[in-house]
Amino acid sequence: MANSTTRLNALLLVMLLTLAAWAGRAFYLQAYDAQANAAMAANRMTYTKTLVAQRGTISDRNGVVMASSEQAVKIVADPIMISRNGIDTRVEMTPGQKKRAATAARDISVVLAKYLGGSEADYLPVLSDLGRKHYVVVKSQVPAWTYEQIRRDLAAANDGIGLHGLAKEDDPIRTYPAGDVAANVIGFMNSAGEGAGGLEYSLEASLAGTDGKESYATSANGRIPLANTTLVPAVDGTSYTLTLDTEMQLMANQALAAGVTRAGAKNGTAIVMNVKTGELLALSTTPGFDSNDPAGADPANLGNRAVSAPYEPGSVEKVLTMAALADQGLVTADTRVEVPSRVVSGDGKIKDAFEHGTLHLTARGVIANSSNIGTVLLTRQMNKQKLRQYLLDFGLGKKTGLGLPGESAGWLPPASLADYSRDQISFGQGLSVTAVQEASAIAAVANGGLYNAPTLVKATVDGDGKAVPVEKAEPRRVISAAASAQVLDMMESVVMLKKSRSIPNYRMAGKTGTAQRVDPQCSCYRGYTASFVGVAPVEDPQLLVYVVVDQPTRGTDGSTLALPVAQQIMSLALPRYGVLPSTTKPTERPLTYVP
Repeated sequence: MANSTTRLNALLLVMLLTLAAWAGRAFYLQAYDAQANAAMAANRMTYTKTLVAQRGTISDRNGVVMASSEQAVKIVADPIMISRNGIDTRVEMTPGQKKRAATAARDISVVLAKYLGGSEADYLPVLSDLGRKHYVVVKSQVPAWTYEQIRRDLAAANDGIGLHGLAKEDDPIRTYPAGDVAANVIGFMNSAGEGAGGLEYSLEASLAGTDGKESYATSANGRIPLANTTLVPAVDGTSYTLTLDTEMQLMANQALAAGVTRAGAKNGTAIVMNVKTGELLALSTTPGFDSNDPAGADPANLGNRAVSAPYEPGSVEKVLTMAALADQGLVTADTRVEVPSRVVSGDGKIKDAFEHGTLHLTARGVIANSSNIGTVLLTRQMNKQKLRQYLLDFGLGKKTGLGLPGESAGWLPPASLADYSRDQISFGQGLSVTAVQEASAIAAVANGGLYNAPTLVKATVDGDGKAVPVEKAEPRRVISAAASAQVLDMMESVVMLKKSRSIPNYRMAGKTGTAQRVDPQCSCYRGYTASFVGVAPVEDPQLLVYVVVDQPTRGTDGSTLALPVAQQIMSLALPRYGVLPSTTKPTERPLTYVP
């Protein structure tokens, strides 16, 4: 009896101690750490879902979509759920449930292979990886309709009992309907879904928008219907309308590619610009790539050489030199200059591309014949620093702010430039420019002396569909309208030099360029850059076309390699934009004089 009493007392003591421990623990949880434990419990029951923002579209000036996002999903799996075919881990499975669960991973693999391609073996290891527990990505960027077909097949399996353990998350696909037409402008996306080139990269923050999130309470059986829900809506990205015209871009691409092939050149650039506004209608570089497949391209072709690859412009630069001289009242189209066969400059001598004795040329004749010597002699009338300042005012030596990544500022010699540097830059050597810089500067000469910064963005709309103002620099005057007219007179003589250079029904002014190319690998001149710039119609210039052919192997002259390409593009562009034919004919004006 004593033993029984002792045992009973011991049992009661253990029970009292146990109850005291439970009470103490309950008191601690509720009195001292209630908030922390409540938060922990809530977190364990809360599921947060990312609401992916819709990326903005990029369209051309006519509304043609160049980049857009299509609805797609990321398929994710819960290997533990698959291993039990959806049966809660706290529930004892029946023999039938165990049988179905044993083949669930393989059965799901068969369905995935049917719609996603590949074989069962490609998916089975992922679905069976219990070490990944509740989350593993099966495949990203699956079209929404494809996932819906997978879901239906899984739901209908096992006579309607279904196959469980797959889910989806938003994962849009970026598509480029224009393909390679303007890829070097539009850019592309990387595997992380971020812009990695072109405007996709430089406008990433505004295009991407801001993801939202939804948080709600869950249990082992899924979402708790009446529990608290927190919703932060996604803010969709901004959409952009560009100044580009995809059809004009395509025509420029084709003409440029053919010209580069004929020249056996390494690459080329073609620009079509609205002279009055600075809007870029086409910005073509070749070779390029397809924005839908950047991985299949040569990495050297993924950028945009029109803004990132500076070069010495050669004789096209004489247009800007003459503009500065004319604005200072030092030159008119009829100014006379005696041109010897050589002229001393620094420790060397400057010559022309063609051999000659003493020539008697007008400034018009200097431009028509592209005389380096004549340009140098006329330029020596101007203060060196003043000439450099004109070039700065024309936008050289600094970035245009076009908005494309990797833009170069080019290079101008410092204000303390030597006399021989002044001589060199007057005819396009000893400085470097980008194609967009040079095109914009010459457009200013043609536009009555008013410079417009080049632009690619015409309009923007935010994620709510509201228009967003587009910032644009105000036009600035660089030279007078009278000086502009004098230079256009000189430039028209270049086209008039040969009838084959003209465009039917339109008066065109232009300038050829043939420059020795600086090779950065040897810091020396190696190869050539051929170019031509044209503006039309001369009476009231509306359009500019600038073509640069880099490192040709079948010739060197801009007049034979670049001019025909620019001529073809201009002949297509003028009627396309409703530019009326010229009502006057060009007048033959003197290129030479008799002393």
